Amino acid sequence: MSMKWTDTLDIAIELMETHPDVDPKFIRFTDLHGWVTALPDFNDDPERSNEKILEAIQMAWIEEAE
Repeated sequence: MSMKWTDTLDIAIELMETHPDVDPKFIRFTDLHGWVTALPDFNDDPERSNEKILEAIQMAWIEEAE
């Protein structure tokens, strides 16, 4: 499955599985950006992200973790 920046929930679930010891409430967007682009199924232009997209991914991750 190929993920794009707009697949915030799928990305959040993958990040939760890839980084189980990370509290998503305390991540930096620079780290989050790097982790997303490093996901094996991520297939989008790294330059297409912005703060709004990263925040949506972070919020989805927080919701999934609770």
